[in-house]
Amino acid sequence: MEVRSKVYMYHASVKWTEQRKGVISCAGKPDIQVATPPEFKGHEGIWSPEDLFVASANTCVMTTFLAVAERAGLAFTSYESAAEGRLELVEGKFQFTAITLKPTITLPANGDAAKARELIEKAEATCLISNSMKARVTVEATIR
Repeated sequence: MEVRSKVYMYHASVKWTEQRKGVISCAGKPDIQVATPPEFKGHEGIWSPEDLFVASANTCVMTTFLAVAERAGLAFTSYESAAEGRLELVEGKFQFTAITLKPTITLPANGDAAKARELIEKAEATCLISNSMKARVTVEATIR
């Protein structure tokens, strides 16, 4: 039996381009332009570290849900999720104090809503990104 490593390494690079902008890159993946957000004298319309932080929690809960739903055999027809991160000044330093995720999971007519709720709660509890964050991450799911 093959033993899988329990340690994984992920790599990303960032390169300053101009003003308060840069590009993040990772081998084999498309580059992403990034910038300081407008509220910190940055740029509109460009992903910021703050956007990516909140999106990372939202994406991880979704992909964790997809994995647990597949293993459990849960049929669903769609998954969408809005996310909001609260950034505030705490003891003289900015930090995210909360992230609220609001996934909407749509089930087929004969879908098992209780199972879907159980699985989204499992995804929330086991999401590696939110488990790695200092901010409290809350999932407020809607099951249709």
